[in-house]
Parts: sequence; C-alpha cells; structure tokens
Amino acid sequence: MTSDPSASAPAGLVHQAPPASNPVPVPGDGAASSIASTRHPPLARLVRPADFERVLATPQRLRSPHFALHHLEGAPLPAPWPGRRRAEAAAGAVPGDSPVTSSLTTELSTGVDATTCNDVDDSGRWLGLVVPKRHARRSVTRALVKRQIRDVAAHCGNRLPAGQWVARLRAPFDPKEFPSAASDALKAAARAELLQLFDRAMRGERDKWRPRKAAAPAAPAPAGPPA
Repeated sequence: MTSDPSASAPAGLVHQAPPASNPVPVPGDGAASSIASTRHPPLARLVRPADFERVLATPQRLRSPHFALHHLEGAPLPAPWPGRRRAEAAAGAVPGDSPVTSSLTTELSTGVDATTCNDVDDSGRWLGLVVPKRHARRSVTRALVKRQIRDVAAHCGNRLPAGQWVARLRAPFDPKEFPSAASDALKAAARAELLQLFDRAMRGERDKWRPRKAAAPAAPAPAGPPA
C-alpha cells in the first residue's frame, strides 16, 4: 500500500515535486545564436596607442549601423624594455613607438596605462575598443557598450581569426529611441547587432571596400593679358 507524501507533511505544508530544469534561452537569432552558445575566456586587451594606430590604419573589415571592426594579422608590438620610458622622457620622445594623435588618445577605451604593457594571450587574439564620447556622451552608456563588445568577443573564442581586433562605435544610438543612458532595451539592441557582426567575422566575411578617388587637380588660373 503506497502512502501519500502529503499525508506525513506538517500542517500547512504541501509536498511539491522539484521544478524541471529547462535550458535558458540563448540570446540572438539565426546564425548569431552560435556565438552565445559557448562561453570562452575574455580576449587579451589591446592597450598601446601604437597598436591601435596600426589596426585602425587598415580599412574596416566589417561594419553595421553602429559598429565597425578592424583587423590586423600578427601580434602587438613588443612591450617596452625596462627603463625605456625614462630614456624616452629624457630625450623628449613620446612613448609608444609612433605619434599619438589627440583624437585617438581621448577615444581609446582601455582602462589602463596604454604605454606600459600588452596583455599576454596564448590564443593569438587581442581586442581593443574605441568608444568615442561624441557617440556616447554618458559614461554609463560607454560602459554598457564596452561590456557588450567584450562579452560577445569572448563568446567567439578561437573561432575568431587570429590577430589584433579593434571594435569601434561608429555612430550613436538614437536618444529618441533609447532615452535612458543604460536601459535594457539599449543593451539588447547593442548585443543583437554585435552578435551578428562578430558572427560574420568568425565566418571570414569582409565588406566590400572602395578606395576614395583622389581629388582632381585644380585647373590653372587663366593667364593675364600681355604687358
């Protein structure tokens, strides 16, 4: 004779079976869901302005309405040898192996001193972020965008082609559509767009890039009347 589990329970308590464990739905749709299905350690950060300049000097590899990806094969420049910064300062040189423009310096989003070190990454992949204030005026918005870029890139892992990557915020999100500086709607929109962009990067896609035509030389001024 089987006993009812609820009969032996104290008064006021009813025995309930444990809820079934359902998998959490993966954000994104279509091919982009393949990125979010696996979690990998974060990519090493690109930190030196000279490395940013080298990567950004290449044509953008992929773009979306708000983001752009630049890619350069190979590793970052070697870290400065001990005492180099003091020697450069004594000689009046700017650390970093190359000139650093004021606009680039103010747009780098590394959170560390960009002239001291490079993160070591055994996977051969580095990630740098450029989130200009002119496209995201609020600091909470810039922090939200940077977190989403790093998280989506981390999900790519070794499926991302090796080399140095720079993700750049190329256009602001419409404040009329996203009035809050760090809303869930803004987070979801940025993540969905980044999932699609990095999925294309994993598949080796490239946007068609057309070099700008050089401006035609100005016509010579007509000669004046003879003296």
